[in-house]
Amino acid sequence: MHAVGLARLKSAVSILFVMALTATLAIAQASPSQPASPATNSTAQPSQSPPSQPSAAGQSTQSTATEEPTAEDPNTVGPPANDEGGMFVFKQQVNEVVLQATVVDDSRRLVSNLGKNDFAVYEGGSQQPITSFHREDVPVAVGIVIDNSGSMRDKREKVNQAVLNLIRNINPKDQIFVVNFSRNPYLDQDFTSDINLLDRALKQVSTQGSTALYDAIVASATHLNNNTKFDKKVLLVVTDGQDNMSQETLQEATRRLQQNNGPTVYAIGLMGGGPQAPGRQALQSLADATGGAAFFPDTLDQVDTISRDIAHDIRNQYAIAYKPRNPDAKNSYQSVRVEARSPGYGRLTVRTRTGTYGEPSPTQTAN
Repeated sequence: MHAVGLARLKSAVSILFVMALTATLAIAQASPSQPASPATNSTAQPSQSPPSQPSAAGQSTQSTATEEPTAEDPNTVGPPANDEGGMFVFKQQVNEVVLQATVVDDSRRLVSNLGKNDFAVYEGGSQQPITSFHREDVPVAVGIVIDNSGSMRDKREKVNQAVLNLIRNINPKDQIFVVNFSRNPYLDQDFTSDINLLDRALKQVSTQGSTALYDAIVASATHLNNNTKFDKKVLLVVTDGQDNMSQETLQEATRRLQQNNGPTVYAIGLMGGGPQAPGRQALQSLADATGGAAFFPDTLDQVDTISRDIAHDIRNQYAIAYKPRNPDAKNSYQSVRVEARSPGYGRLTVRTRTGTYGEPSPTQTAN
């Protein structure tokens, strides 16, 4: 093994998760600037290519209006706590479900000025009281999950630039990691706000042709849930093909994403071939289940605009909390629906997760 490969192996950071058939995958960290972290029962794998040099880039931030939550119940989600950096972090209390919701009007324009009383939350068909409501720009934990198979080689330059533009248009307090995947997922950069490190991780190259999309999504969602202080979580998935290697299934990946306070998925599918293109339906399903959105550009030139739209979407969501009807149910699934009505608007559409599973117990986290 050449020297760069050894260096990447020595600096590996593994993400532990247990597969549905009790097999174990690993995500190995590539950045030599990050210290290695121990993992249990996981196997670190070196990436297939040397790291690239970072490039300098700036960051900007946007903000939205804030509405204070109500505090009628001692178990409600309280106001955002002020962290050490002065940013507000939305804190979820025990036995609460927090929904990230995006609202658009009939013209598909974002609506970001609604109040708590404009919303209604339904779990299993029954309306539930909203215990807390926020609409401010809070820090987000973001996982960038990009197909690194051979078919993506000619697309990566424009994809990487679009992802960097997304990062520049979100909150500089956000914590972001990069996973490149083909046959296996690799954590080429763990949580950071340093755009130079993220740029370097995006430039990792692989020659493998397989696409283990669902394995990469499950591993990345587990890493998000286990390694961040932020309650708001997002996965951005970019791929040009359908899964042909995963041990996980689409159904299991969806279930993991729908755990309480799981991530919102935004997907960019570079499939071509129209609505029947292989893999397109799976991406749409994952995005719909989590309240995100899937995009299928006709050309690579459209990816940059899409990434900016996603950044704007993330920054203009509502956080709506309610108490589930059966908070002790660890594995039961409940459908969720949110409606919005407000004078002056016609029909409003709310995008949020379509259902949720109870928070898994420690022994069930990766079950």
